[in-house]
Amino acid sequence: MTNNPLIEEDFKLSNLICHRIPERTFKIKGHYFPVCSRCTGFYLGAFSYFIFAYFFYVNYTVSLIIFAILIMMPTFLDGFSQLIGLRESNNVLRLLTGLAGGVGLAILVKALKWMIIMG
Repeated sequence: MTNNPLIEEDFKLSNLICHRIPERTFKIKGHYFPVCSRCTGFYLGAFSYFIFAYFFYVNYTVSLIIFAILIMMPTFLDGFSQLIGLRESNNVLRLLTGLAGGVGLAILVKALKWMIIMG
């Protein structure tokens, strides 16, 4: 038995990407997704936005940044209300709020990049 916290069952380095709780993870034919439902949505949403922004010009305005923050709010509310025990979410809701959150986060990342480049 080792005392290395990076190997312990309670803390794995892979948990920094996603907690991977089985009941919060989609499963197809007995195989779990590599990340939970919310993270699946986040990754799909962000990836989709980055593809969109690659092909189409996006003008990063204050309004777009506010919009990005607003579409991230359902993700926060869903996760936080579940965390404090007000309610239990489901995987479809986690996926949908994750998609919105991923798009919002990607907009913010691209807007930050744009602000740094444009000075």
